[in-house]
Amino acid sequence: MLNDKPDNTLIMLFNAAGVVAAYTLLAISLWLSTDVPLATKGFWGIGILLLTLSLVNFVKYRFDTQQRIDRINRIEEARNEKLLEDYVGEIKDAA
Repeated sequence: MLNDKPDNTLIMLFNAAGVVAAYTLLAISLWLSTDVPLATKGFWGIGILLLTLSLVNFVKYRFDTQQRIDRINRIEEARNEKLLEDYVGEIKDAA
């Protein structure tokens, strides 16, 4: 149960390919834009980089929060299971 691995490798690969394709097409678009000055292209590139970093951090913190909630729920379930085992054990001993 602790080593369960979700079967989402294909989905992750597809998403990674989409991100690579998007960045590649964006880079080509910026490179071939003749009406846009180089300084503006650089500014756009930096903006896209910072947006990407922000999104990665946002997803990471959401994932960490969900892991924390899951861990607390597992601890609560284990505690409740232990309490039930102790209670059933006491009833059997009394009988």
